[in-house]
Amino acid sequence: MDRATAIRKSLAIFVCGIIGFLPVVGFVPAIYALYSWERVRSRYRGQWNPASAYLNGGVVLALVGLLGSLLIAGAAILAFMS
Repeated sequence: MDRATAIRKSLAIFVCGIIGFLPVVGFVPAIYALYSWERVRSRYRGQWNPASAYLNGGVVLALVGLLGSLLIAGAAILAFMS
């Protein structure tokens, strides 16, 4: 993977992470951000990525969004069962 592709993918992961930060609506983009993050990290291991801050930020946003979505879904299921 060349450096331009790594930068482009890192920025795409950041955008998906921002969308994934939205509860429920961003579930699929958050999953995609995590999947893409793993692919970029494995293919670009040991090389300098100038957009690594965006890559890591996108993953953090995606994880927080997934956690929020799961908490909302769990609360909705508990409220529905009561």
